[in-house]
Amino acid sequence: MVITLCGSARFRKEIDEVQKNLALKGHLIFTIENLQGIDITEEIEKMLDKVHRQKIDLSDAIYVINVDGYIGESTSNEIEYARIKGKKVIYME
Repeated sequence: MVITLCGSARFRKEIDEVQKNLALKGHLIFTIENLQGIDITEEIEKMLDKVHRQKIDLSDAIYVINVDGYIGESTSNEIEYARIKGKKVIYME
């Protein structure tokens, strides 16, 4: 299965762990880029959002990394987009 990871970049440790575990189960994973320490302009943010939606388009499912149930606005938008596109939505919690 092709899966796109979605969630807050603050959960970097969990993102990396989920990516590893799903890859070891034979899934193709699109992940969230590690951009810590990079100044993200509004233009870059829009570009990254567009690329992430393209990843969702290519995926069978999204995997929501929602530590302690946290789902931010961006992730909520990605969940809605995935549902509109008929993608399966899997939640970590």
